[in-house]
Amino acid sequence: MKKITIIPLLLLAVLVAWGQTSSRLRINSILQSNMVIQQNKPFKVWGWAPAGERVAVQADWLPVPVQGMADPEGRFCLIMQVPAVKDGDFTKHTLAVTSAGESVGLTNVLIGEVWICSGQSNMQFSMKETIDSAIEVPAADYPGIRLFNGGLNFSNEPVDSIRGSWQACTPATVRNFPAVAYHFGRELHKALDLPVGIIFTGIGASAAQAYVPKEVLAADPKLDSVYLQPYLRSPKAQEKIGPGFSFEKVTRPFLLYNALIHPFTPLSVRGFTWYQGEANRAERESYTRLTQALIKSWRKNFGQGNLPFYYVQIAPYWYEQADSTLADCAFFREAQEKISTLGNTEMVLTMDVGEAKNLHPKNKKPIGVRLARTALNREYGLLDISYKGPQYDFTAFDKNKATIHFRPETIKSGLSTNDGRAPAFFTIAGNDQVFYPATAIIQENTIVISSGKVKKPVAVRYAFTNFPVTNLQNKDGFPAVPFRTDNWNEANSGNKK
Repeated sequence: MKKITIIPLLLLAVLVAWGQTSSRLRINSILQSNMVIQQNKPFKVWGWAPAGERVAVQADWLPVPVQGMADPEGRFCLIMQVPAVKDGDFTKHTLAVTSAGESVGLTNVLIGEVWICSGQSNMQFSMKETIDSAIEVPAADYPGIRLFNGGLNFSNEPVDSIRGSWQACTPATVRNFPAVAYHFGRELHKALDLPVGIIFTGIGASAAQAYVPKEVLAADPKLDSVYLQPYLRSPKAQEKIGPGFSFEKVTRPFLLYNALIHPFTPLSVRGFTWYQGEANRAERESYTRLTQALIKSWRKNFGQGNLPFYYVQIAPYWYEQADSTLADCAFFREAQEKISTLGNTEMVLTMDVGEAKNLHPKNKKPIGVRLARTALNREYGLLDISYKGPQYDFTAFDKNKATIHFRPETIKSGLSTNDGRAPAFFTIAGNDQVFYPATAIIQENTIVISSGKVKKPVAVRYAFTNFPVTNLQNKDGFPAVPFRTDNWNEANSGNKK
């Protein structure tokens, strides 16, 4: 009993002395009071102390402190075990770091699930801007959810720290927090009954190459030639890099990885969510390859195995071109879908919640919920939670009709439309490779389509244009994945109104 009572008293004494600390002992800026620590994984406490001095870390869940030495450069990194927590455990923990008579303490720390959310403006889009902000913001009172909104920075070299503060989720703190990330975290929190920490680290208008380490781009001949070398040979590479935002700067290779992702690499996390693509939409093969390189490099540098990576396909948008037959964005979405050929990745759709003439659709809640349901099924093993929309399997052609079949596991609940109308945005083509709008009807778990202008169809496309806001879904409410049955060259295949 003495051992059990003495340690909390010592820890309390350290925390009382916290206010008298000097700047010689510092822990990394990511490690703060109010944070969530990932359960059931080793947790690193890293920072700076006088060179050669002993450093001790005492957490209230450990019987004895973890100890080590600051290296000749004054850096230290100590690793402690973190227990698994039971459902409903929202115990507030304390942690103290001491060295050479100085101390730093953390209070109100929770143990639970930690996820990193990143990307460009549709991920950054805040709660106060959403279509349902008047309802959702006042209701966002969740002391078991903690939010970290990373500060913007750029760097030519990897940096160790990032601005930002851990805050309990309240209506005041959630207003400026990314909506997709919040709804993702809230859905996990409610389903798991555990503390959830959500970190946002990204910036609007940013390109994927900005989040990939320089050495990773250099090691791949394709990525090197498309992204890295054009930048390194330009005058921009010689400019002094500051923290200020510019639309051009957020597309430069590796700068955002160094400043916004690298600081978090020592932190134990459960996984990543990603919503990005608009800045790279002119690309095809290189984007798929680039994003897969991004995923693999993050996994390698975080050093926690094959971490899950769930990402969002870009929403329908017209890009100031009213021609409803244009399909360049559809080919880009196809390139995004191919990212999921990499293991432990999944794509979430936005085709039904987009706004054709708004690059930043305001209905973000369904996207966050879909990301969370993906995680609950795939990462947390709650297999009764559905997360997929109807996914194309094969087509049977018979005379002037085509019958479309979907993968059975994606339509267990059946097919429907979200507005009660016939399925929209199907097109059909013959050997001339010209696609015409088709009439589509649901027949049990298939779609039968035809067009009076195509007597002998050989190919079908669904939602394969720039801005189709779709209505086809399964009865679980997940939208059908856009697809095409042909492999025709983009330049040689056309659509008719």
